Amino acid sequence: MPSTAKLTPAALLLAGSLALSACASKAPKELPPDPVPVTDSSEGSLGAVPGSQADFVRTMMGDDTIYFDTDRYNIDSVDAAALGKQAAWLGRYPNKRVTIEGHADERGTRDYNLALGERRANAAKNHLASLGIDPMRITTVSYGKERPVALGSDESAWAQNRRAVTVTID
Repeated sequence: MPSTAKLTPAALLLAGSLALSACASKAPKELPPDPVPVTDSSEGSLGAVPGSQADFVRTMMGDDTIYFDTDRYNIDSVDAAALGKQAAWLGRYPNKRVTIEGHADERGTRDYNLALGERRANAAKNHLASLGIDPMRITTVSYGKERPVALGSDESAWAQNRRAVTVTID
């Protein structure tokens, strides 16, 4: 009976390395060109099309999001100023619709946080309506604690996650 040759671990490693190197892709000789900025004349500054989500975010400069205290959904003076800025933007674009997303921090049950996120989104919607924005242009959704913007179990992270975010949908 012929004897079977045994491969040593070093031989196996060498064979595996050769097989993998044969599959490796080679770097291109020349890199593709850098992206060219869009120069459409209908664009606003910084490349945001007027009335777009990018325009909304750029114009709001952070005021697309309002923040709440623990277990609260009341609109304070800082929130009212941000919502006033949102109402002014929506007034310039009467055909735009928005969704207000309500969020909560990680503490509490899933059901409690979904209900709290809904109250926060509705508080923002009601305030926009009080400023003259047709409530039919505003939908709300609650994500509760399911979509945190900041990870962590401390007051800093919790404060960032207790929020309502306005997003354009048309």
